[in-house]
Amino acid sequence: MAVLAYVLVTMKSGSEKDVLKKVSSFDEATEVDLVYGEYDALVKVRVEEFSQLDKFLTDKLRALPDIFLTTTMIVAKQYKGT
Repeated sequence: MAVLAYVLVTMKSGSEKDVLKKVSSFDEATEVDLVYGEYDALVKVRVEEFSQLDKFLTDKLRALPDIFLTTTMIVAKQYKGT
């Protein structure tokens, strides 16, 4: 069963375009959106196992130098979506 998560991202001001282009290139990221408010971006992530989510967050997303903070919400049950 696939693991679906939403990751809220806070990054260095002015780096959004470059960071989100990079994040968009990651296979695990199925949707990448720039948002306004407390966070700068929302990344929808789909992986096959929790260990892959950990690897994505640690080795790919949080490794980007302009990302300051991530908040991960793992989906418990999806009622509508792809």
